[in-house]
Amino acid sequence: MGRMTIRIHVYVDGFNLYYGAVKDTPYRWLDLQRFFALLRPHDDVRVIHYFTALIEGPHASHQETYLRALATLPKINVVLGRFKPKSVKCQVAACEHKGSRIFRMPEEKQTDVLIAVTMIRDAYENACEGFVLVSGDTDLVPAVKAVKSISKESKAIVYVPAREIYPDSPSPRGFAVELRTAADKARILPNQLIKRAQFPNTISDGFGGIIHKPPSW
Repeated sequence: MGRMTIRIHVYVDGFNLYYGAVKDTPYRWLDLQRFFALLRPHDDVRVIHYFTALIEGPHASHQETYLRALATLPKINVVLGRFKPKSVKCQVAACEHKGSRIFRMPEEKQTDVLIAVTMIRDAYENACEGFVLVSGDTDLVPAVKAVKSISKESKAIVYVPAREIYPDSPSPRGFAVELRTAADKARILPNQLIKRAQFPNTISDGFGGIIHKPPSW
């Protein structure tokens, strides 16, 4: 008898995915729907929740273009948090202003809360049998435990975005030990599939327009 197909909901921590898997690579133009079809080929992926926040600055147009591309995919649900200005002191060892000069930096807010709320809502509504979380954020440990408590027949599966960028460490990004331990199954996100799940260079936006891949991507 073959493996039984189960309903899957996916929860993607967008910034975690970006910095852990695709930043500074030629694979930022990622078709998430295609990627999870390759990652979970025997499951019924119902929806992919993509959590992010709108950035400011020179790369904001790239993010806007990418979100427009994701909006063309029927299974993608983009959930936006926000950035809040934060004051931090200079910590550069060679800087004469270390410990005294104050900088204003954006701090991402709400993403982990939005992921947790969405997962718990889906558990209460019995929306799926499999919860696939893409993140290395240990703040999500309580959400994973709550989902398993509410929906006892379901499975929580964690994929940690982590490239081989710490050659001297046996555990890149610490492999998010607490988060992986809380899940029923946990793996490092398979980066080889990212190369196979890229959008084409141009995409129809569904309204007569064309979306072009950012030239620097």
